[in-house]
Amino acid sequence: MSQLLTLELNDEVYIAMMKQAEAAGISLTEWAMVTLQRQSEILSTHSLLSEQEKQAARERFENHFGEINLDYPIEVDNESIV
Repeated sequence: MSQLLTLELNDEVYIAMMKQAEAAGISLTEWAMVTLQRQSEILSTHSLLSEQEKQAARERFENHFGEINLDYPIEVDNESIV
């Protein structure tokens, strides 16, 4: 079973999609179908994760957070910015 989907795109988005399809060596229609299918699979996979798995993924992501020590104090007022 298949369904027909009609999209209206602005020129910039259309041109960007065409370039990506050409780079992949496929038609724009096929590129759009593959891209939408992949996105759907990603969303479905994420919604299937347990809360514990989601929390673990979030913690892995947050491990990239950090701080920078400039070794000198900084002020938040604009006059101190040089």
